[in-house]
Amino acid sequence: MLPEARLNPYPRVDCRPLDGVRVLDLTTAVAGPVATTLLGALGAEVLRIETPWAKPRSPASALPYRGEGPDEPWNREPRQNELAHSKRSIALNLTTEAGRDVFLDLVERSDVVLENYSPRVMGNFGLEWDALCDRNPEIIHVSMPAFGKSGPWRDRISYGPGIDAMSGMSWLTGYADGSPLKPGNFYCDQNAGLSAALSTVAALIARDRVGGQAVELAMLEGELQLIGDAIIGQQLTGREPTRIGNQHSSAAPHGVYPAAPLLDDPDSWIAIACRDDDEWHALLRVWDNPSVACDRRFATGLRRWKHRSKLDCLLGSFTSDQDPVVLANRLQDAGVPASPVMGARSLLRDEHVHARHSVGGLPHPQVGWSPAPQAAFRLSQTPSPPKSAGPLFAADTIPVLRDILGYSEEQIANLLASGAASDRLRDR
Repeated sequence: MLPEARLNPYPRVDCRPLDGVRVLDLTTAVAGPVATTLLGALGAEVLRIETPWAKPRSPASALPYRGEGPDEPWNREPRQNELAHSKRSIALNLTTEAGRDVFLDLVERSDVVLENYSPRVMGNFGLEWDALCDRNPEIIHVSMPAFGKSGPWRDRISYGPGIDAMSGMSWLTGYADGSPLKPGNFYCDQNAGLSAALSTVAALIARDRVGGQAVELAMLEGELQLIGDAIIGQQLTGREPTRIGNQHSSAAPHGVYPAAPLLDDPDSWIAIACRDDDEWHALLRVWDNPSVACDRRFATGLRRWKHRSKLDCLLGSFTSDQDPVVLANRLQDAGVPASPVMGARSLLRDEHVHARHSVGGLPHPQVGWSPAPQAAFRLSQTPSPPKSAGPLFAADTIPVLRDILGYSEEQIANLLASGAASDRLRDR
């Protein structure tokens, strides 16, 4: 666990690129929340709209309680705080007419509606593009269906791992003698979230010229871009690309090699890549193995690649008793691309991550300091670190109804009493 003293709160920012933009966030799972979290950090006021019963009351992954006041385990779920920072939270029941009316009133006062439902859901709510546009011709509706709004797979439901499989990503992930594998994290979701945020900003820029518009981002097509070389290779050669694990299609040595166990990390590895003869000879200077240096099987790049399995075994024997951090530094100094394989615990302790505030802390009323990753890009005039930790569920329902929509106390009370809106977690 990272000591609180080393969690650097992000500095106050007075000007962000999307200041004045309001986003209605209807997203679930990972891909959509990634997009709206980024838009929130860029300055947009993101209203995260969930159903009043959206949270499990006792999530198994809830973080320890470190606050004051009521203990609400559903507000201490790690992903909730990772994917909800820089947002506000309101609870509306869109299956009710009153809840839909509140949502459409918000549409009138907003710039973007972003959702990642399957295509039929917004129509089932009566909130498809025409209904949104009737209330606000300038609205931008960003949808993120798994497979798009047309074609034979239009109504299929899928999450990231399914799209990884159908896009070809899983086919290429794994070892030559093994089965296809899911990428280690939510690769598809993160990629789609970034693309959705980019397309939202593009539509906002174009709005002065064309007005509001519907933006469709098929998550499958977003991931097809990531395997473009495999698709082109198939078209040009007719050969199906194969899984090669950590190896490279033409360079060797190129892989992840065992390293000496560390006190707090017995499972240690180092990544090393040699793309040409210069990097190979630099590796030999650090490796200092005359027999390998004189072995004709490794004299040229093509020979090293042909004998890469034997070379990997020899290199692994050398790295297996080396400290991965020390060896990576020596190789980098010699001109060889190398890095220790870092887990989450190592990253949170890494001096480079701390120096750049890549992961900082935000105060959360029930979790304490809550780590929040910085966006990968930095803007010199309008920096955009996370604004606030994930909100407590439905904490902003009443302020939004009152301050943004101007509802009276009586109107708000009626909405709460009817279940169309809620200021707390409720049972279905």
